[in-house]
Amino acid sequence: MKAIVVSQSGGPEVLQFSDVPDPTITHSDLLVKVAAAGINYIDTYQRSGVYAMTLPYTPGLEGAGTVLEVGSDVTGFAVGDTVAWTSNLGSYAEVVALDASKAVRAPSGIELTQAAQAMLQGITAQYLITSVFEVKPGTTALVHAAAGGVGLLLCQMITARGGTVIGTVSTEAKATAAGAAGAAHVIRYDQEDFMPRVRELTGGIGVDVVYDGVGASTFDGSLRSLKPRGMMALFGQASGAVGPFDPQILNSLGSLVLTRPSLTNFIQTSEELQWRASEVFAAMLSGDLTMTLGGSYPLAEAAQAHQDLEARKSSGKLILIP
Repeated sequence: MKAIVVSQSGGPEVLQFSDVPDPTITHSDLLVKVAAAGINYIDTYQRSGVYAMTLPYTPGLEGAGTVLEVGSDVTGFAVGDTVAWTSNLGSYAEVVALDASKAVRAPSGIELTQAAQAMLQGITAQYLITSVFEVKPGTTALVHAAAGGVGLLLCQMITARGGTVIGTVSTEAKATAAGAAGAAHVIRYDQEDFMPRVRELTGGIGVDVVYDGVGASTFDGSLRSLKPRGMMALFGQASGAVGPFDPQILNSLGSLVLTRPSLTNFIQTSEELQWRASEVFAAMLSGDLTMTLGGSYPLAEAAQAHQDLEARKSSGKLILIP
């Protein structure tokens, strides 16, 4: 079969379209024909060596497809079922061996290309607004990269819960996309410093929560955009890792809370994964949540997809089609 293989850490050029042996499954796995694989920033961290990986490996943590074979100990799935998954390495491939505990049924009303888009980013947005900081009517949230994959979902989910979104973006097209997704205010961070504008929009008070997947370039301004006792959820580092800092700043800025959550810790059991995925799929089926496809690439063009993602050329989700 064909798959993307990374044999050394580096730039997008290390993503090699290769012939590899078909995977074999254990008693607790599913063998799945991949219809689409999602592309995420964590894939670039792993590829570049920011996150240490055992080489060689096939990247990709999420996708959707059709079950070809079922392990002897697996219940609840059958050959021919359509499934989606997250946190299962090896998804940039034509076929994947999937731990059944990481799989969920893809509802019949949702296309597999949409299901693949929904898993990592959709569940990330869901846990951020339910379990990290519970958004309620009246909540004011600053969402960085508001036209990105997670950002567009956060805009929709926060607005649906009665919250107000202040989003940051880098282009007029992205500003339009964030506004369409529900952002009440959109700040062009390429044209002005976002922190003073946030303070102005909130009457000098600050926001209740900041959802920041950007990292180094927004960190200080994000903290200074919070109201006293506000929370910053730093869930990514697209601009680079945040350096060491004195936690005393959290006190001096108003007893702030800083958390660095990751998806793995919010889907620790199959039951929790099923709950979060079911909420995302239900919102999609009802029309309350729309997945924005930013680009679809053949599997062989994974390097180009990574290049486009890191250049921030896209708005919405990028996927690979085997």
